[in-house]
Amino acid sequence: MKRPMWFFAVAIAALAAGSAPVLAIDAALIPPAKQTMANLYLVSYEVPGFIEARGGRVLFLDVRTPAELASSGSTPLMDANVPVKLAAAAGTQLEPNPGFAAWAGQRLAAKGLSKSDPVVLMCRSGSRSAMAADLLTAAGFTQVYSVADGFEGNGADGWKNSGLPWGYELDRTKLPPAGQAQ
Repeated sequence: MKRPMWFFAVAIAALAAGSAPVLAIDAALIPPAKQTMANLYLVSYEVPGFIEARGGRVLFLDVRTPAELASSGSTPLMDANVPVKLAAAAGTQLEPNPGFAAWAGQRLAAKGLSKSDPVVLMCRSGSRSAMAADLLTAAGFTQVYSVADGFEGNGADGWKNSGLPWGYELDRTKLPPAGQAQ
């Protein structure tokens, strides 16, 4: 599968920086559908180092639905699953989650963090995490990063294809309360 141009630019920047995290992806390299108001982006392979460099004082959320996590996998490194969209009652159509920012705030507080601490958001390919980042930025969160290549990427990048830890086993304590998300 063909990789997007922005992926190569980010990869070259990462090689030039050595082992140090890039953390400064040029917003011009991010496709418009994946851009955020805050212009803060990470590529999946940067996330573990980003969290480690901050002593774990980062909230890492997967914003896909629990059903997506069950079918395509997730990472044990995420703090929680807080879906930005939920399955509609009548089928597979996803609708905005009106409680998204509140749920994210609850997970932030449970970790002992504030709205000024970094929050990293990941979805399947980077579009929903961008939407989620804008919702949290509008709600007063000040350091919201979107994982631009997401969990699955375009088949050649993304969390799953970067040699990062993932699997199909779900930690139920990281999922939304029963009956509140599908």
